[in-house]
Amino acid sequence: MNLFILMLTVFLIVCAVATCLHKTLLTSIIIFMAYSTIMSIVWALLESPDLAITEAAVGAGVTSILFFVTLKKIRAVETMDISDDSSDKEVAKDEGIGAEQL
Repeated sequence: MNLFILMLTVFLIVCAVATCLHKTLLTSIIIFMAYSTIMSIVWALLESPDLAITEAAVGAGVTSILFFVTLKKIRAVETMDISDDSSDKEVAKDEGIGAEQL
């Protein structure tokens, strides 16, 4: 059990740092969802089920959906049609857009 708690603590710290330091907003939101999920498990282990359910619903659920909708509204999540011989390929790769075409 102590190993499990230690692993959760390490994953929690890694997710927190990765959320702050990652370049693309979409990936940061996904890492934030993982952070909230791990945090809800920690609350459950601390025998606080009401906080665990709230963290899972609000932190990983509602907040993440609102972040996704906001990114879509400001058009931060969009794809570019990039051909293989295009010079925009490296720019798109740096900005994190059009990843499925690369």
